Amino acid sequence: MTARLFPEWHPQDAIQLTWPTPTSDWAPLIDHIEATLEALVCAITRYEPVLISVHDAAQRARLTTRFDALHVPVEQRHFVVADSDDTWARDHGPIGVERDGRLELLDYVFTGWGGKFAAERDNRLTETLAGLGVYGAPLATREMVLEGGAIESDGEGTLLTTSACLLNPNRNPELGREAVEARLAADFGVSRVLWLENGHLEGDDTDSHIDTLARFCDPATIAYVRCDDPSDPHFDALAAMEEELKALRREDGSAYRLLALPWPKACFDPDDGHRLPATYANFLIINGAVLVPTYADAADFIALEVLAGAFPDRDIVPIDCRAVIRQHGSLHCLTMQLPRGMLNPALSS
Repeated sequence: MTARLFPEWHPQDAIQLTWPTPTSDWAPLIDHIEATLEALVCAITRYEPVLISVHDAAQRARLTTRFDALHVPVEQRHFVVADSDDTWARDHGPIGVERDGRLELLDYVFTGWGGKFAAERDNRLTETLAGLGVYGAPLATREMVLEGGAIESDGEGTLLTTSACLLNPNRNPELGREAVEARLAADFGVSRVLWLENGHLEGDDTDSHIDTLARFCDPATIAYVRCDDPSDPHFDALAAMEEELKALRREDGSAYRLLALPWPKACFDPDDGHRLPATYANFLIINGAVLVPTYADAADFIALEVLAGAFPDRDIVPIDCRAVIRQHGSLHCLTMQLPRGMLNPALSS
């Protein structure tokens, strides 16, 4: 049995989103996060559809009216009513693979990043959506705790991740490194797992998800965050991560092309002053474009330029994510791509 974990640049049917409710942790910021999500939907639907989980029929009706006013094409937006805890579709959404020539969606256990937050409804969400018939591929459940933001695929059998997350005892305490690699090989068909031992962002609840630190842009290219301020508390760990990346080799023995993303000025929560995890690595690759988180910082322009060089054949679209980091995530964390063939075609008929 052979499997393949699609890279993010594989053609997509849609981007899956989970809309927040006023009773969630977003309550104090609901207007701000909804404005950001509206901008995100408007950007995505220029290139492909969105699949949006909403809390109830009233929320669906309100968003329908709103997207009508924003001229989002009806055929590019699909709503499904399914209850949730939070908005982080990257981590509670399904992961698309190809197994023996057939498409399959994998549904892993989601525990709110090791039990930090309530996640029972989020953990059931993918199964609920599958039961409602929105997917175009069968769903297979897994007992392993795994979040989509914790893994990066090059589409050619190599997976990039962090020890701090996948080997954290708050995820799968019974599994050591070899056992985790065996599970990843069986589920995703990967022949190599590249582990980063360094790198962390203050304010990050995920225990160093790879999508906050380093990302495949193509099988030979990795974009990563680099801190250029020796006085910043992130400097040493990110410098150590950079050395790890320089030492990594592709399967043919060649070095990776490394693209350093800039370091935005420190962002702090206006209420209690704790640092927020602003990172340009949390970009989203979609059909024909790359959506890039921005923070009203001069470094935004450098990040956009770096990623334009990494993706010369795609549009580079900035999305203001200052509201998103208030809840310790960013753009990529809000989204999950559904590879080609994974959305029920009846939704578009």
